[in-house]
Amino acid sequence: MQYQTVLKKMMTELNNEVSYYLDVENDFLNMNQLLDRELEISFEGYQCLCCGKEKKIFRQGFCYECFYDSAAVGDWIMNPELSKAHLDIEDRDLTYEKKVQLKPHVVYLALSSNVKVGVTRKTQVPTRWIDQGASKAIEIVEVPNRYLAGITEVALKEYVADKTVWQKMLKNEVSDADLIEEREKLKAYIPDEAKEYFLENNGKITEINYPVHQYPTKIKTLNLEKTPLYSGKLKGIKGQYLLFEDNTVFNVRNNEGYRVIITIK
Repeated sequence: MQYQTVLKKMMTELNNEVSYYLDVENDFLNMNQLLDRELEISFEGYQCLCCGKEKKIFRQGFCYECFYDSAAVGDWIMNPELSKAHLDIEDRDLTYEKKVQLKPHVVYLALSSNVKVGVTRKTQVPTRWIDQGASKAIEIVEVPNRYLAGITEVALKEYVADKTVWQKMLKNEVSDADLIEEREKLKAYIPDEAKEYFLENNGKITEINYPVHQYPTKIKTLNLEKTPLYSGKLKGIKGQYLLFEDNTVFNVRNNEGYRVIITIK
């Protein structure tokens, strides 16, 4: 079977094991069903996810021009504390920014390699945690806009990491930390503006299991521009990574906007 598509991040569903689906041109490929199958990935070119033109991808599936013009990739995406829609101040498109920024957001702790703090829209729970390869996660505060979530994250990352060590995450080298205990330690450092939104009685830890038959021991990253044709046996999926038997890992999300042909052998 062969599928031609422009890569976009895999869609996920939280079950006993995370279910993964890849959009392949008007159809969805159930990736869990491909475990232990041989996959061939052939790089065919680029297609910007914003303008649709066959232009080299710069970042996040966007060509250079769209990356610096589109409201969907403003600085406030990566740095929520820069959000200004609550002040009626436009960055690139105030209507779009209000639609995204003025929604409930969650600041959380996740355990993927080490304990890390992060921010996501309430509607993206637990999708965001799955995309990061978190094994466990717990919410700290739920605030009414992205700005409050951003300043809370900035304050808390003085005391806890805000990045995942992705190599350890993929090897399943996860620290054994008590998220409830860590959450209580951080309560004192929440900014005054967000203190009232602390989820006082939240003891709910979400546990996430991934469809992995074999974790890599020495990671080799697949770069489609350097290796435009790759074939390997799929042994697992974690975060947005495909894990292959020969220790090759492929980050689907990092290759958004790449046109590929996927052949299932």
